[in-house]
Amino acid sequence: MKLLGGLFAAGLAVLVWQAIVTLTDAPRFILPSPALVLETWFANRALLAEHTLVTGLEIVLGLLIGAGLGVITALSLAASNFARLTIRPMLVFTQALPVFALAPILTLWLGFGLGSKIAMAVLIIYFPVTSAFFDGLMRTPKGYLDLAETMGASPARILWKVRVPAALPALGSGLRLAAVYAPIGAVIGEWVGASRGLGYLMLLANGRAKTDLMFAALFTLGLLSILLYVVVNRVTLYALERHTPGQ
Repeated sequence: MKLLGGLFAAGLAVLVWQAIVTLTDAPRFILPSPALVLETWFANRALLAEHTLVTGLEIVLGLLIGAGLGVITALSLAASNFARLTIRPMLVFTQALPVFALAPILTLWLGFGLGSKIAMAVLIIYFPVTSAFFDGLMRTPKGYLDLAETMGASPARILWKVRVPAALPALGSGLRLAAVYAPIGAVIGEWVGASRGLGYLMLLANGRAKTDLMFAALFTLGLLSILLYVVVNRVTLYALERHTPGQ
């Protein structure tokens, strides 16, 4: 049912797009028609696949590293008052900075390769995962904690056996957000400086007035993002079914 709803929405968007092109008689370099974009996508499928692999690698590595660091940080914050007093204020401060403005600095430090794009994705992903998981860890139902303490469980055992499983839904929400944000970080990094990737291809096509190729790269990025979200969502739901208390 959800798939049918998504296909209907996509079909409606294409119809509206085509209607705008027809009614405004917009030049193809301003707004290409859906048919032209599809034709361009098919004609340049090898080129798009090559750049998609690069951007996909940046996104996946950024997601894995950012999520891993976020989970470790959240656990540290939940387990240590000292960490909450020292690390948490720094996290809040870093979010006051415009993350996108750091992209040129990361490119200067890490170069034009994968490193700066992965780092950009990590920066965007890190805080949502940390914040969501930490909130979940600190909101464990009091009944669970009281029962564990009555049974003589140690703080470490309570953390791993009670608080972490109870916080998995919150972590799942953070990971879903991360799956949406990760492509943004990678593409922003490619816009600042790159020689490969979908973001680079979009800039290249735009500079040569190949708007149809730019749209093809954009929609390829959109499909990649949807696929990543679906995979993360499925993995999250599977983990929740197996490890959430009461399941």
